Amino acid sequence: MSDKISFLNIPGLIFLIIIMIPNFIYASKCPEGFLGKWKNKVVEILEQVGRFGCFICMAVNIPGTVYGFENSRLFWLCVIFGTILVAAYCIIWYFWFWKNTLFRALSLSILPSVLFIFCGIMSRSILLIVFSAIFAPCHILISIKNCTQN
Repeated sequence: MSDKISFLNIPGLIFLIIIMIPNFIYASKCPEGFLGKWKNKVVEILEQVGRFGCFICMAVNIPGTVYGFENSRLFWLCVIFGTILVAAYCIIWYFWFWKNTLFRALSLSILPSVLFIFCGIMSRSILLIVFSAIFAPCHILISIKNCTQN
Protein backbone atom coordinates (compact mmCIF):
# COMPACT_ATOMS: atom_id res chain seq x y z
CA MET A 1 0.00 0.00 0.00
CA SER A 2 2.68 2.42 1.01
CA ASP A 3 6.36 2.17 1.71
CA LYS A 4 5.92 4.19 4.87
CA ILE A 5 3.91 2.68 7.72
CA SER A 6 2.55 5.11 10.29
CA PHE A 7 3.68 4.54 13.88
CA LEU A 8 0.14 4.96 15.19
CA ASN A 9 -2.44 2.40 14.07
CA ILE A 10 -5.60 4.55 14.04
CA PRO A 11 -8.17 1.82 13.17
CA GLY A 12 -6.64 -0.55 15.73
CA LEU A 13 -6.62 2.16 18.39
CA ILE A 14 -10.28 2.97 17.68
CA PHE A 15 -11.21 -0.73 17.89
CA LEU A 16 -9.43 -0.99 21.25
CA ILE A 17 -11.10 2.09 22.71
CA ILE A 18 -14.54 0.89 21.64
CA ILE A 19 -14.15 -2.64 23.03
CA MET A 20 -12.81 -1.27 26.31
CA ILE A 21 -15.85 0.98 26.93
CA PRO A 22 -18.25 -1.84 27.94
CA ASN A 23 -15.46 -3.41 30.02
CA PHE A 24 -14.97 -0.18 31.99
CA ILE A 25 -18.73 0.16 32.50
CA TYR A 26 -18.99 -3.45 33.66
CA ALA A 27 -16.00 -3.09 35.98
CA SER A 28 -17.55 -0.01 37.60
CA LYS A 29 -20.99 -1.63 38.06
CA CYS A 30 -19.86 -5.20 38.82
CA PRO A 31 -16.27 -5.22 40.09
CA GLU A 32 -16.69 -8.78 41.38
CA GLY A 33 -17.45 -9.85 37.80
CA PHE A 34 -13.76 -9.59 36.92
CA LEU A 35 -12.61 -11.73 39.82
CA GLY A 36 -11.58 -15.07 38.40
CA LYS A 37 -12.97 -18.17 40.08
CA TRP A 38 -10.66 -20.52 38.20
CA LYS A 39 -7.01 -20.21 39.15
CA ASN A 40 -4.11 -21.25 36.96
CA LYS A 41 -1.13 -18.90 37.30
CA VAL A 42 0.61 -20.01 34.11
CA VAL A 43 -2.49 -19.51 31.95
CA GLU A 44 -3.30 -16.21 33.71
CA ILE A 45 0.22 -14.85 33.13
CA LEU A 46 0.22 -15.95 29.49
CA GLU A 47 -3.19 -14.34 28.98
CA GLN A 48 -1.96 -11.03 30.43
CA VAL A 49 1.22 -11.10 28.33
CA GLY A 50 -0.89 -11.80 25.25
CA ARG A 51 -3.52 -9.19 26.18
CA PHE A 52 -1.10 -6.32 26.72
CA GLY A 53 0.99 -7.35 23.72
CA CYS A 54 -2.17 -7.28 21.58
CA PHE A 55 -3.20 -3.90 23.00
CA ILE A 56 0.19 -2.39 22.22
CA CYS A 57 0.41 -3.94 18.75
CA MET A 58 -3.16 -2.89 17.89
CA ALA A 59 -2.42 0.71 18.86
CA VAL A 60 1.06 1.15 17.42
CA ASN A 61 3.04 -0.32 14.57
CA ILE A 62 6.38 -1.37 16.00
CA PRO A 63 9.02 -0.75 13.33
CA GLY A 64 10.52 -3.86 11.81
CA THR A 65 7.63 -6.08 12.94
CA VAL A 66 4.79 -4.76 10.76
CA TYR A 67 4.86 -5.12 7.00
CA GLY A 68 1.54 -3.39 6.33
CA PHE A 69 -1.40 -4.24 4.14
CA GLU A 70 -0.58 -5.54 0.68
CA ASN A 71 -3.17 -3.24 -0.88
CA SER A 72 -5.99 -0.86 0.00
CA ARG A 73 -8.65 -3.56 -0.48
CA LEU A 74 -7.12 -5.64 2.31
CA PHE A 75 -6.94 -2.55 4.52
CA TRP A 76 -10.65 -1.83 3.98
CA LEU A 77 -11.55 -5.50 4.44
CA CYS A 78 -9.77 -5.37 7.79
CA VAL A 79 -11.57 -2.16 8.78
CA ILE A 80 -14.99 -3.48 7.73
CA PHE A 81 -14.59 -6.93 9.31
CA GLY A 82 -13.06 -5.36 12.43
CA THR A 83 -16.02 -2.99 12.68
CA ILE A 84 -18.43 -5.93 12.44
CA LEU A 85 -16.57 -7.81 15.18
CA VAL A 86 -16.46 -4.75 17.45
CA ALA A 87 -20.16 -4.02 16.84
CA ALA A 88 -21.06 -7.65 17.65
CA TYR A 89 -18.95 -7.42 20.83
CA CYS A 90 -20.79 -4.28 21.97
CA ILE A 91 -24.21 -5.72 21.09
CA ILE A 92 -23.51 -8.86 23.11
CA TRP A 93 -22.32 -6.80 26.05
CA TYR A 94 -25.51 -4.72 25.83
CA PHE A 95 -27.97 -7.62 25.70
CA TRP A 96 -26.13 -10.03 28.01
CA PHE A 97 -24.68 -7.48 30.47
CA TRP A 98 -26.24 -9.01 33.60
CA LYS A 99 -26.26 -12.62 32.43
CA ASN A 100 -23.37 -14.90 33.27
CA THR A 101 -23.86 -17.45 30.51
CA LEU A 102 -21.51 -19.61 28.53
CA PHE A 103 -22.69 -17.83 25.38
CA ARG A 104 -21.60 -14.47 26.79
CA ALA A 105 -18.30 -15.87 28.07
CA LEU A 106 -17.47 -17.46 24.73
CA SER A 107 -18.65 -14.51 22.62
CA LEU A 108 -16.80 -11.90 24.65
CA SER A 109 -13.59 -13.91 24.52
CA ILE A 110 -13.75 -15.20 20.94
CA LEU A 111 -14.69 -11.90 19.25
CA PRO A 112 -11.66 -9.89 20.45
CA SER A 113 -9.42 -12.91 19.85
CA VAL A 114 -10.59 -13.10 16.23
CA LEU A 115 -10.20 -9.32 15.91
CA PHE A 116 -6.58 -9.42 17.07
CA ILE A 117 -5.64 -12.44 14.97
CA PHE A 118 -7.38 -11.12 11.86
CA CYS A 119 -5.86 -7.64 12.16
CA GLY A 120 -2.44 -9.17 12.74
CA ILE A 121 -2.68 -11.35 9.65
CA MET A 122 -4.13 -8.64 7.42
CA SER A 123 -1.61 -5.98 8.48
CA ARG A 124 1.20 -8.53 8.46
CA SER A 125 2.12 -7.64 12.04
CA ILE A 126 4.35 -10.43 13.30
CA LEU A 127 4.11 -9.42 16.96
CA LEU A 128 0.33 -9.01 16.86
CA ILE A 129 0.00 -12.50 15.38
CA VAL A 130 2.29 -13.95 18.07
CA PHE A 131 0.60 -12.13 20.95
CA SER A 132 -2.89 -12.99 19.69
CA ALA A 133 -1.86 -16.65 19.36
CA ILE A 134 -0.88 -16.54 23.05
CA PHE A 135 -3.89 -14.48 24.17
CA ALA A 136 -6.73 -16.24 22.34
CA PRO A 137 -6.58 -19.78 23.78
CA CYS A 138 -5.76 -18.53 27.27
CA HIS A 139 -8.52 -15.90 27.30
CA ILE A 140 -11.11 -18.32 25.95
CA LEU A 141 -10.09 -21.03 28.43
CA ILE A 142 -10.21 -18.64 31.40
CA SER A 143 -13.60 -17.31 30.28
CA ILE A 144 -15.05 -20.81 29.98
CA LYS A 145 -13.61 -21.99 33.30
CA ASN A 146 -14.79 -18.86 35.16
CA CYS A 147 -18.29 -19.23 33.74
CA THR A 148 -18.63 -22.94 34.50
CA GLN A 149 -16.92 -22.94 37.95
CA ASN A 150 -19.34 -23.35 40.86
